[in-house]
Amino acid sequence: MQMVDFEFRNELIKEDFSLNYCYQCGTCSSSCPVAFVTQGEYNPRKIIEQSLLGLKDMLLKDQKPNVWLCCTCQMCVEECPQKVFLTEIFERIKNKIVLLGEPYPENFKIQAKSVIQNGLAIPLTQPIIRRREQLGLPNIESANIKELKKLLDATDFEKKIKVFEVSK
Repeated sequence: MQMVDFEFRNELIKEDFSLNYCYQCGTCSSSCPVAFVTQGEYNPRKIIEQSLLGLKDMLLKDQKPNVWLCCTCQMCVEECPQKVFLTEIFERIKNKIVLLGEPYPENFKIQAKSVIQNGLAIPLTQPIIRRREQLGLPNIESANIKELKKLLDATDFEKKIKVFEVSK
């Protein structure tokens, strides 16, 4: 049996008031490419519903539906008639999962390690650089590693995500 956690619900609403505007029309799920590909296993409307109901354990411990499947394409946000910032709410839920020490996908740890080491989640390879030049796209500058390191240290980033415990 799932318990409603009103504090958790109120915390989510305080962090992103747009959550209050959702009236569960389902537009987010019908426009979500991940929901389509997973045949509804991933369901943005369900995550928002659980958030509105304060179902903390279901969202953070059980992770059903799995918020990590969101590809942040913003289709749900663009289509939402109430302008609910779903992807921002999902990011807050992901952050809470990490802070609680609950399991989350290894690929996020790998990307975090890449940010720490390269200043980019996905490092630029020679083929990517060459293709960008062919297409006339501007060079991509990575973040200043020293500045980034200061920011990450100030937020205890490495400790929170346990980035160097990545399994091989």
